[in-house]
Amino acid sequence: MKNSEIFEKDKQNVMQTYGRFPVVIDHGEGATLYSPEGEKYIDFASGIGVNCLGYGNKKWIEAITNQASRLGHISNLFYSEPYVALAEKLTSRAGMKNAFFSNSGAEANEGMIKLARKYSFDKYGRGRSSIITLVNSFHGRTITTLNATGQEHFHQYFFPFTEGFRYAQANSIKSLKEVYDGDVCAVMIELIQGEGGVYPLDKEYVTAVAAFCEENDLLLLVDEVQTGIGRTGTLFAYQQYGIVPDVVSFAKGIAGGLPMGGIMASEKTSAVFGAGDHAATFGGNPICSAAAISVLEQLDEGVLSEVIKKGEYIRSKIEGFGCGNVVTTRGLGLIIGVQLKDASPKEINAKLIANGLLALTAGSDALRLLPPLIISYEEIDQGLEIMKKTLTE
Repeated sequence: MKNSEIFEKDKQNVMQTYGRFPVVIDHGEGATLYSPEGEKYIDFASGIGVNCLGYGNKKWIEAITNQASRLGHISNLFYSEPYVALAEKLTSRAGMKNAFFSNSGAEANEGMIKLARKYSFDKYGRGRSSIITLVNSFHGRTITTLNATGQEHFHQYFFPFTEGFRYAQANSIKSLKEVYDGDVCAVMIELIQGEGGVYPLDKEYVTAVAAFCEENDLLLLVDEVQTGIGRTGTLFAYQQYGIVPDVVSFAKGIAGGLPMGGIMASEKTSAVFGAGDHAATFGGNPICSAAAISVLEQLDEGVLSEVIKKGEYIRSKIEGFGCGNVVTTRGLGLIIGVQLKDASPKEINAKLIANGLLALTAGSDALRLLPPLIISYEEIDQGLEIMKKTLTE
């Protein structure tokens, strides 16, 4: 189909829930994408942090193909090898006890919230179920995770929301203590507030939050939907913060482009869920699990160390553009925020895409860059040249 035909069929047959750009993507190689007509795009977005291995990765394709020829799906009433092998690889590298697999980040965060409330109920009974999250956070688009999100503009239209959330200012242990009460069971944080603008939390603050949770028997829940699976240069961002969460959520890059998410529990919380307490029909799907195993096998220490170097390279180049509308960059590894002034991130991003660079926005004042973790320096330089040209037009 021609682009115009795709646009029209989308309009006629698909709910208009996305503000799509007028771009059709047909295929890709590495971190470079192409339209059906052969238009070229350097990818600094990776499907919003999903395509960590880029496009056309032969090992990933082989893992999926081999598994699809054996078993596409079997219900969780039975065992299969792929999800078991994945859980072992993932928990051992993450330093966690066990895992539950779901389909998305919001679903993973829902499971994390449920686990926290059951932990408290089992130990203390009713009346201790509130969860503190942070202002400017983002945790998903379900009825529950929307209200867990600490951004007021998301709390619209879909009333009534699931109750039991209150919000503290990031990087202020004083604010956390002020909103804490005896009905709180957990604190849920993103170590880098991605959707909110790519704001990393201070390490000292995270250490203080972990200590406060320990002192009050609150579960520390870490949302690593966007920062996990190598995005920051370690398998999980918390491994650079010197903490071990009671529960951590993951999704996006875990299966390299197939829908998968989940949570991992520490020793303390590993037995909270029993049979029937939580479930997902497609959780641990064999094909998705095979894809995720391939992702973990390819994200070795060499690749992860390069993620840190590539992130530093990109940030130093952008800060050296000499553009008056670039204030600074922030982030960790290959989650990068580019703060702008006197420029609309949405308008700049639209121009970047028109010029051949796929990027994202975050918060009210920033571009967000989430390139595939395997992006080459040649592709980085091509993308940065487009960005420099666009910002100086």
